Amino acid sequence: MAGMETFNPLRDAVPVGEIRRVLVIKLRHHGDVLVSSPVFSVLKAHAPQAEIDALVYADTAEMLTLHPAIANVHTIDRQWKKLGIAGQASAELALYNTLKARGYDLVIHLTEHWRGAWLCRLLKPRWSVGPAVAGRSKYWKTSFTHIQMAPRNALRHMVEANLDALRRIGIQPAPDERRMLLVPGLAADASVAAHLQGFGLLGGDFIHIHPASRWFFKCWPVERMAGLVARLQAEGHAVVLTAAPSRDEQAMVEAIQKRLPQPAFSLAGQLSLKELAALTAASRLFIGVDSAPMHIAAAVGTPTVALFGPSGDKQWGPWGVPFRVVASQQHPCRPCGIDGCGGGKVSDCLTSLTVDEVLGAAHELLAR
Repeated sequence: MAGMETFNPLRDAVPVGEIRRVLVIKLRHHGDVLVSSPVFSVLKAHAPQAEIDALVYADTAEMLTLHPAIANVHTIDRQWKKLGIAGQASAELALYNTLKARGYDLVIHLTEHWRGAWLCRLLKPRWSVGPAVAGRSKYWKTSFTHIQMAPRNALRHMVEANLDALRRIGIQPAPDERRMLLVPGLAADASVAAHLQGFGLLGGDFIHIHPASRWFFKCWPVERMAGLVARLQAEGHAVVLTAAPSRDEQAMVEAIQKRLPQPAFSLAGQLSLKELAALTAASRLFIGVDSAPMHIAAAVGTPTVALFGPSGDKQWGPWGVPFRVVASQQHPCRPCGIDGCGGGKVSDCLTSLTVDEVLGAAHELLAR
């Protein structure tokens, strides 16, 4: 597509052949950053001469490092606040100087974070894209050369919503360019291979289940998840459980293990994000809730069963892989976006899902 002369009805389209350096800003959580990965791939496909950098929070950087379309991943460490006023100012100045030296001619800001507007004013790129945000002042709007409009229909997938920033400047993504991508890397692959060897597994011969989310109102009850694991084991499937290093998530895995006739293999709290991706890539099937590991599964191409409750599967469901979403059809109030019914941290639309429903979805994907 690069170099092809095509008719573009957008009068203020950016001439892609003149783009040299780009900064894409995504200051959100892990899953949010990962679903922005197609932006880099599409931009590189249409402007292959461009060097494309990312700016993300430090703890989310592994979602994008090793991405073949990204030249540099710049980071903001939330821990800078602990350095005191002088320490934080020094870190911020060093980041600004690094970004300024890159000489960006295009900045793409994918969230409503004010830092994106400030950086556009300070870095003075030739072109800049930011989202329309209701109630924002003229200062916000005039910080960008192009404002990306949000759809009035809230059911647009976040991958497409991110790509809308490129559409706003005249770049139309082809269907085969929109895939999410996460590259685990050789070190992560080797580490996971060693873990699997210790379990007597080779890869492609197990199901990976990540039962938790950082938001527990998105989680299926422990008893149901244990019932699912037990049923899969009874069918002869090896199951590997994972969890983040947090005490709550590891406690959930321990509670599941205690309810099983025989413990599943577990790497709970033992893996980096890259290693988690390598494990998922080596699995036959991923099962989990609406969480970053679910998006990781899609990004490494693993068929995915995703359980959804109060969050929206149309916006946040698995992208670009064979998948099944298991969600309640008996609760017309979902997706409500509330942290449990009435804010009580327990979501009826999730607790009503049965083991049979989830197992049936898994069987459909395993049969492919």
